[in-house]
Amino acid sequence: MDEMMMQMMEKLRGNPAMLQSLLQSRDGQALMRMLTQSGGAGLQQAAQAAARGNPAALAQMVQQVMQSPDGAELVNRINQAVQK
Repeated sequence: MDEMMMQMMEKLRGNPAMLQSLLQSRDGQALMRMLTQSGGAGLQQAAQAAARGNPAALAQMVQQVMQSPDGAELVNRINQAVQK
């Protein structure tokens, strides 16, 4: 997991209201669609592990999304919103 991803996940974990707002945003919804393309059960397990303090599986899923230009742009926009 790269430094940017770690910082973003840490900030979201420490601010549940920001995370909820992100998930309700257009970018958050787009990210959720991309993450669930490979199956919702895997995302649910990764999210539960992240909630328990182990974000590695969720971070790996996000990094897979970032392999496409659209996914990378989306995650960068989300990161910029989180850093504000």
